[in-house]
Amino acid sequence: MTATDRSIELIKTAAQAAADKLAHDIIAYDVSDVLSITDAFLLASAPNDRQVKSIVDEIEERLGKELGVKPVRREGDREARWVLLDYVDIVVHVQHSEERVFYALERLWKDCPELDLPADAKATRGKTAEHAKLQAEEDSAELGELR
Repeated sequence: MTATDRSIELIKTAAQAAADKLAHDIIAYDVSDVLSITDAFLLASAPNDRQVKSIVDEIEERLGKELGVKPVRREGDREARWVLLDYVDIVVHVQHSEERVFYALERLWKDCPELDLPADAKATRGKTAEHAKLQAEEDSAELGELR
């Protein structure tokens, strides 16, 4: 069994919305063969809580306006460290970069096929590592100034 055309349409729209809000490392997996509760997972991350919330809001708004769907469940809003949007056909995970590294959902689903995403979403690959490197350099420079 593979993800339905509808699930793929939802994933692509959500991925583009996330990319438009500068999400990092957007990736989608077809989990239909291993899970009966959903067809696909979309993973995205951001370097801060505010951006996580912005990405989630954009995905929810875009899927509502363009495809007429609303999530049946939205979890993690309060902390905005890991927000889950459940659309039944797809589940969207938007995580703070630290949670993304710690929980490493990609490891859990690496045996599932990746879904093709819009070019803007594909271009976000590696952004979390790039951001972490820049942050480490800034932190190191600040520490040097304090000495």
